[in-house]
Amino acid sequence: MMRNILLVAVREFRQIAMMKSFWLTLLLVPVALAIGPLFARSLDDEEATRVMILDRAGGSAAAAIEQRFALEEDRHTLRDLSRYIRRHELEAADPDAAWAQHDRWYTETDVEQFRRQGGLDAALQKIERIRPEATPEFEPHEPEYVFAPPPSELVSSQDALLDERIDALLDADEEEAGEEAADYVLLIGEGYPADPMIRLWSKDQPRTSFVTQLQEVLTGELRQRLLLQQGLSPDQARAVQSAAPAIAVTTPPPGGGAREALLIRSIVPLALSYILMMSLMLSGSWMLQGSVEERSNKLLESLLACIRPEELMYGKLVGALAVGLSMITVWLGCAAVVVFFTQGAIADMIRPALEPLSSPGVILAMIFFFIAGYIAISIIFVAIGAMADSMSEAQGYLMPVLLGILLPITLLLNSIVAGKEGLIVQLLTWIPLWTPFTVLARLGTGIEWWEMVGAGLLLAAFVALEVVFLGRLFRASLLATGQKPGFRQLMERFKPVR
Repeated sequence: MMRNILLVAVREFRQIAMMKSFWLTLLLVPVALAIGPLFARSLDDEEATRVMILDRAGGSAAAAIEQRFALEEDRHTLRDLSRYIRRHELEAADPDAAWAQHDRWYTETDVEQFRRQGGLDAALQKIERIRPEATPEFEPHEPEYVFAPPPSELVSSQDALLDERIDALLDADEEEAGEEAADYVLLIGEGYPADPMIRLWSKDQPRTSFVTQLQEVLTGELRQRLLLQQGLSPDQARAVQSAAPAIAVTTPPPGGGAREALLIRSIVPLALSYILMMSLMLSGSWMLQGSVEERSNKLLESLLACIRPEELMYGKLVGALAVGLSMITVWLGCAAVVVFFTQGAIADMIRPALEPLSSPGVILAMIFFFIAGYIAISIIFVAIGAMADSMSEAQGYLMPVLLGILLPITLLLNSIVAGKEGLIVQLLTWIPLWTPFTVLARLGTGIEWWEMVGAGLLLAAFVALEVVFLGRLFRASLLATGQKPGFRQLMERFKPVR
C-alpha cells in the first residue's frame, strides 16, 4: 500500500512540476524579493514640496515662515540622528551633544546648539570616528519643503492676472517649469498685519501639517507685533513668545515599543500563515486541473485497475503536500538570502523578528499546524476533483470553498496586525478549518500553551474525520464517474460502503 501511495505522490508531483504556471509561481517570489526594494524606491516620492512666498508687507513674515520650517527640518534631523545613535549605541561620539541624549523633546535651544556645533556634518564626523565597519551609515531624510523665489512676473502681477499666472504655474509640468515649478504659492498682502488675510494656492489639497505650522508662525508673528505695540522691547517680546516648558520624553529603544515589538515578532508567524493560504490556493487549482485531465484522458480507469481509491487519495495528498513544501522551501530560502545580505534598519528588525523561532516548541508548533492545515484543506480539494468531470464544474465547487476559507482569514490577519485578539480571533482558533491560520498568526503575539495544544488536538481529530468521510466521498465519486450528484446523492456518498 505504501509503495502505491508513493508512486501516486511522485506522479502527482511530477505532473504539477511540469506545468509552466508552477515554475512561474515558484520564481515569482524570488523575483519580487529582488526587485521589490528597487520598485519601492521608484514609488517613494522623495521630492520636496516647493513653496513660493509673495510677501508684499515688508518681508518679515516670509522670513519668519522660512525660519520656522528650517527649525522643524533640523528638529526632525535631530530626532532621526538620536534614534540612530541609540539603535547602534554610538553615544560615545559626543555624550554632551543633544543628538546623543534620548530623554527629551528637542526645543529651539537644542536646535540652535546643534547648528552652532556644525550641524549634521559635524555630528557625522564625530560619529565616523567610532562607528564600527558593520554599522550602517546614517541616512538623513530628504527635506519636506523647499522655499523658492517667485518669478518676476508673479511679483509684479495683481488681482485677476495674479490668479491666472499662479494657476498656470501650478498646472505646468514640473520638468518643463524647472526652477520655477511650485506646489504651494503664498501671498502676504500689503495691508498685513492690519489685514491678516493670507492667501494660499495649492496644486493639490494642502497638507494639514503645512497649514498648521503656517498658522502657528503667523500667529506668533502677529502676537510679536502686538507685544511691541504694548511697549515691550523686542527682546522682551521674543522672551514672552519663546517661553515654553522643557518636556522630558521617555521612549523605548527603536523596535522595543510594545506595539512595534509585537508587529516585529509577528512577521514570521504572519508570513507562514499567508504562505500557507497562498500555496493552498495554487496547489488546489493544480490538483483540480490534474484530476480533470485524468478523467478526460480516461486515465482514471487505468489507475483504479492497479490501485485502490484510498491509495490514490493518500498519494494525491502526499504529492500536494510535497508541492507545497517545495514551494515554501524555495521561498524561505530566497528570503533568508535577502535577509542575510540586508543591512540598515531592516537588518535591525531581523533579530526580534526571528525571536519566535528560538523556542523548539514554537518551531514544532509551526511545522505541525502548517502540515496539518495543508492536509486539512487539500483533502477538500481532492474530494472536489473526484466529483468534477470538467474544469468549469470544478471551479463551481471550488469558488464557494475558497471564499469561505479566505474571507475569515483576511479579517483574522488584519486583526492580528492591528494588535487585536477579540472574539473573532478566539472563535477562529477553535474552528478546525481556520485553526492552522489562526494559531500560526498568533504565535508572534504569545498564544497560551493550553490553547495551542487544545486547538492542535481538535485539528488532528478534524483531519482524521476528514480522511474517513471525505475518503468515502472520494471513493464513491470515482466509482460514479459521469454522474452529476444532487444533494441527496451527495449525502449518500458519505455513508460507509457495505
